[in-house]
Amino acid sequence: MLDNTSTAMPFALRARAAVDRADELTRGQKRILVAVGDAVLCVVAVWFAYFLRLGEWRLFTEDVAKLTVGALAFWFLAAGATGVYREFFRFSGSGTMMRIARAIGIMLIPMVTLFLIWLVPGVPRTLSVLQPIIFFLLLVLSRMMIRYVILDLSAAGGFNGETRRILIYGAGAPGMRLASAMRHEPGLRIEGYVDDDELMRGQRLDRLKVYHSSDLPALVRNKDISDIYLALPRLTRSAKQRIMESLGENPVQIMALPNVRDIIEGGVSINEFREIDISDLLGRSPIAPDPALMAQTITGKTVVVTGAGGSIGSELCTQIARLAPARLVLLELGEFALYSVDRAIREQAKAIGADFEIVPELCNVSDRASVSRIIERHRPDTVFHAAAYKHVPLVEANVIGGARNNIIGTLNTLQAALACEVSNFILISTDKAVRPTNIMGATKRVCEQILQAHAARPDKAGKTVMTMVRFGNVLGSSGSVVPLFKRQIRQGGPITITDRRINRYFMTIPEAAELVIQAGAMAQGGEVYVLDMGNPVKIIDLARTMIRLSGLKEKSEEHPDGDIAIAEIGLRPGEKLYEELLIGDNPLPTPHPRIMQARESHMPYDDLVDALSHLVEALDAGNAAAVRTLIAEMVPEYVAAQD
Repeated sequence: MLDNTSTAMPFALRARAAVDRADELTRGQKRILVAVGDAVLCVVAVWFAYFLRLGEWRLFTEDVAKLTVGALAFWFLAAGATGVYREFFRFSGSGTMMRIARAIGIMLIPMVTLFLIWLVPGVPRTLSVLQPIIFFLLLVLSRMMIRYVILDLSAAGGFNGETRRILIYGAGAPGMRLASAMRHEPGLRIEGYVDDDELMRGQRLDRLKVYHSSDLPALVRNKDISDIYLALPRLTRSAKQRIMESLGENPVQIMALPNVRDIIEGGVSINEFREIDISDLLGRSPIAPDPALMAQTITGKTVVVTGAGGSIGSELCTQIARLAPARLVLLELGEFALYSVDRAIREQAKAIGADFEIVPELCNVSDRASVSRIIERHRPDTVFHAAAYKHVPLVEANVIGGARNNIIGTLNTLQAALACEVSNFILISTDKAVRPTNIMGATKRVCEQILQAHAARPDKAGKTVMTMVRFGNVLGSSGSVVPLFKRQIRQGGPITITDRRINRYFMTIPEAAELVIQAGAMAQGGEVYVLDMGNPVKIIDLARTMIRLSGLKEKSEEHPDGDIAIAEIGLRPGEKLYEELLIGDNPLPTPHPRIMQARESHMPYDDLVDALSHLVEALDAGNAAAVRTLIAEMVPEYVAAQD
């Protein structure tokens, strides 16, 4: 039985085979092949010109030969002068058409001179203009056919995988350039544009229909869309969130175009679309930092960052490096973490042409002698104290290590700073210090009280301005759920969450670091600053969003054919359902709209010193129970979570 399938695919396969054979030719051979084809078209244009002028076909007469010889000679001279045959024909576009038009224009000059002004016996004068016009149309058509055969049919015939159906969000110039670049990619099928402009609805751009953004959910379902490309370089975070929410439960992979400034400055390629990240959707669009506040405690100064290899510490170092410090001291306990941040900052400084001293220091902040020696040696102007153990279950299981590193490490670093009269000391705190239910949060609240009590001393004679900056989870940090969820999705699931009711505040690492620097510059002494974290996010909603961003479906009892399941494993030791940022009420505003000042009480200095001395004794004795009791006495709001 004969196969009566469509001839499109066999033709595509033949086109692919022809292109493969042509690819084996040298560059010179390909030019000769195209030139021969153009010569044939030139002859055909002569025939058509005679037919249009005389109403009859004249093929091999003396006058036809005269016009043909003249047209061929003048064309190849013009083509050589304009570089028509120096192009890659598979990439023919508007530039190619303009070059052909220039060559035809040059060709017209001798054609008109010879056949219209001088007159050649037997050749009608109007053919000197009519033949080049027809020839130009045939040349343009031939280039379009070459491009179509090479990039469309041959690509389609050579692809055997699953075709991805794509919508381009944004019917502007970036969207059209993207469509042009993607049109000939095998395995990609562009189903149209989506745009917020109601006037664009129903229009067509190069054969592709434009739909309104309100049609997006139905389009995704009806056309089985697998990918949406956001061709809007200045799209805000809230706009991305709106687009994501409009998709509902439809599993679609969303790709975002890099920022136009990054493209212009050469940081990324126009082709480097990236998967939209969860940080593009959570929280608010960041406010541009105040340059004066950013520079106040850093520019031209010696700055120490403890915990420099951590998530927040390394980002602080990155931003400090942009602010022209005189010296940046990277203080870190972990050898590899210190090596990594030191190399990264040096590469950054070289890339931006910054000239400042970078000093890596391996140091455990709980070792008082080491911290004092480093601070004394560098005598910094500003200290950002980010060194801390922050992983709740691990600190809960290691009370001695957690309390010594967090509390004693903060005390040691602060005392060394006070002894050297450091101008600014900024403690990086956490929302888990508010009514803590775990040892990690309670130790951080003790750290806050250490700074508060020292700042409130009536006999305080030093010049060090001490302040604390409290915020919630940062996206992508070493302890964040986001990297965990990404890894679990790559492994096929399930995504594990502790409780479906649990929620958390989230902020991007760069925004958190910027606000920390600005809060430190605003401080007068003893303030507890709280960063505006936006609205809390339910962790289960976060997990579901990440599944959809991956182009997958949640697997559940209602949808057993889904891809990734979400498993509830119960709260971990010390974990609570809801995080808070304030112990007291009615926070005070500050000059920065994203920074508030908390109004909170603390232990008197003398009582704190006495409690800390007992804590050191319990730590040295390795008495975990006594350490818990002492911390509970220092933090009355601490209530251990029940297992």
